Order: sequence, then structure tokens, then C-alpha cells
Amino acid sequence: MDGVVPLTIALIILILLSAFFSATETAFSCINRIRIKSWSNKGNKRARLILGLADNYDKLITNILIGNNIVNITAASLATVLFTKLLDASLATIISTIVMTLAVLIFGEIIPKTLAKKYPESFAMFVGPIIYGISLLLYPISLPFFGLQKLLNLIFKPKNNNGATNEELITIINEAQHEGALDEEDSTLIKSAIEFNNVEVDKILTPRVDVIAIRRNAPMEEIVEVFRESGYSRLPIFEDTIDNIIGFIHEKDFFLALHDGEQNIEKIIQDVYCISPQVDVSTLLKELQNNKEHLAVVVDEFGGTEGIVTMEDCLEELVGEIYDESDEVIGMFKKLNDNTYIVNGNADVEDTFELLKFKPNEEYESNTIGGWTLETIGHTPEKGFLFTYKNLTIQILKMEFRRIRSLRIHAEPIIEEKK
Repeated sequence: MDGVVPLTIALIILILLSAFFSATETAFSCINRIRIKSWSNKGNKRARLILGLADNYDKLITNILIGNNIVNITAASLATVLFTKLLDASLATIISTIVMTLAVLIFGEIIPKTLAKKYPESFAMFVGPIIYGISLLLYPISLPFFGLQKLLNLIFKPKNNNGATNEELITIINEAQHEGALDEEDSTLIKSAIEFNNVEVDKILTPRVDVIAIRRNAPMEEIVEVFRESGYSRLPIFEDTIDNIIGFIHEKDFFLALHDGEQNIEKIIQDVYCISPQVDVSTLLKELQNNKEHLAVVVDEFGGTEGIVTMEDCLEELVGEIYDESDEVIGMFKKLNDNTYIVNGNADVEDTFELLKFKPNEEYESNTIGGWTLETIGHTPEKGFLFTYKNLTIQILKMEFRRIRSLRIHAEPIIEEKK
């Protein structure tokens, strides 16, 4: 029975070392690199060390695996010797294998990895200097394995990684919100910023039929009424037809001119910025900022006016609706029951389909649900017109100048057939 106590102590130490290596591996694979980098930028030397180890993860994991295997093999060998001293030789190997498998699995793998995954940054910060020292000790042993890694990387060249896609970033944000790291408002703002570069101007413009503009030779009294009724601070000016917008006037300039006795608006017409409907909203916003403009005319391929877009429209795409004291708050959706809604004709078609949990199979060009309805039925309907499309029952509630202003939509729940 000589040597039983030292062997037992040695086994306990080796299992603890196995737990150390296992926990370290898990901690470094789960750490929040952004958080560690933030600590490092604030001057935390240990965080800088952790970041350096994480940046060389392949070398780190090689050293950890070498250390872990040395510990586990040594522990298995000592356990066999220990149980040979305690039991019959025929049973010693079997019992030793069972006991060590359970001990390493429970105390060397499951428990330490579970704890390290729960507190990865704290554990990594604690063991960083230790694992760095162990890496230096194991460097001569690890050197051949580093060479093997380089050889494998040459043979199996990884595909070019262009970074995370927008979809992947959105998934990361959703996960962060689900885990409580972001609240709903922050999550929505970040996702809007990510998607901002992919939105084109034709998605946010005020369409031609809704544009309030005035003739170049309109009487001053008429312009006063337009400013008063519209509540806008800027009005486009056209000559002959709205397809020929020549500029715009500002409310402040107009009333100053009116006060000074001017009989027309020729002196206060400002040049207008014209853009294509395919321009990205982010590009437009920069152009408006650089040119100190607040309004742009969207011109179609034939040179006609497709609509207008303002800086406020661009910002609303990023931060949501912006209302001032003169704005009338118009709701896009009014819920009647779980499956039926009153929908504003100007509601975004994708938002409407998302609300109704509806997935159309066909492609469509329209941006609004009213436009999609006209596109689907192929003609201008009258008030009360009712039609069915897949599981949707749609009724036109209000028409105005051949435009759909509101609809009632009922989405029949889809019952999936059991296979």
C-alpha cells in the first residue's frame, strides 16, 4: 500500500489541471472580443494580454490541447498504478478506466466547461497570465504542430471571407436582443442603420399624385392658401406641368416677399436637386447634406417627375416617423380582430405582409399596399370592391383620385396538412 496517498494527491492535481485546460479552452472560444477590446483600449493590461492570446487562437488551442492530453494520459497511467496497488491486477485496469473516465468527464470536462461558458470573460481574465506562461513552456513541444497547422492551411485553403453579411448582422442583433444585451428600441435603431444602405429612394418618396406643388405664375393669394392648408415649409414650383419642376420656394422667403409687396415669386425660386429613383437613401442623405438641400425631385427614366423626397424622409427611414406640431398622426394599421385589419393604402407593403404573416409567391413592383392591390387586380376599383387573393380577403373602403386610401384585409389562417 506504499505510495497510495501520494498517487491519490497526484491524481487530484492532474484532474484539476484537466479542468483548468478544459475551462480555458471554452472560455477563450466564448469570450466577447468586443468587450475585451474595449477593456484593452481603456488601458487594462490583462485585457490586452487576453486579446493577444485570442488573436492567435490556433496557437493557443494547440498549447491547451497538448497540455490537456499530457495531463489526461498521465492521470490515466497513475490511476492504473494506484488501482493495481488497491485491487486485484485483473480488475485494476477495468476499474481504473471506469473511474478515470467518469472523473475526467465530470470534474475535468462538464463542470469546468459549464462554468467557463457562463463566465467566459471573468475566467479568461483570471487565467490569462497562467496560460501565457504555460504556452511559453510548451512552445518547444508545440512548434512541430504549428508547422503542421500551416501545412494544412496551405492544402485546404479557406474560402475568402468578406465579413458578415447584413442578414448575419441582423441575426446577431436579434440574438443580442433576445439575450437582453439590447433593448427593443436600440435593436430597431441598429437594424435600421444596417439596412439603411440597401434602401433606394423610390421606397420612401412621396409619389407624384400626392405632391403638392404650385404653378410658377400662381397668384400670391393662392400660394398663401397652399402654405396654410398644406403646413409645408417648402413647396415645389412647376411650369406648364408637374413634370417640369423648376425649383422650390421656402415659406419664410415667400412671406418676406409678400410683406415687401412683391407681386410674384420669381426672385425667391431656388434651384432644386434632381435624382434618380435608384439612388440609395444613404447616398441621397449625404448629397443633401453636402449641397445644403432639404428637398429633391425624383425624376424617372423619361425625365418626368416620379415624386419628391426630403431630408426628413431619409431620417425617418433610419429613426422612424418624425412628427412636429403641425403633423397629423395617421395610423397605418387598425386591428379589428386577430385576423382582420383596416389598412391605410400608403402602408408599406412588406410591413403589411409581415403583420398578416402572408408570403406572396409572385414578384411585385409596388411599395405600398394600395399600389400592390391595384397591381394585383389590374384595374382601378370602386369603393366597396371585394376580392380574394390566396388566403386574403380584401375590400376597398376608400378611393381618392383613382388611389386606394384604405382597405379592410382579412387573413384566413392557413392550416397545414399533416403528412
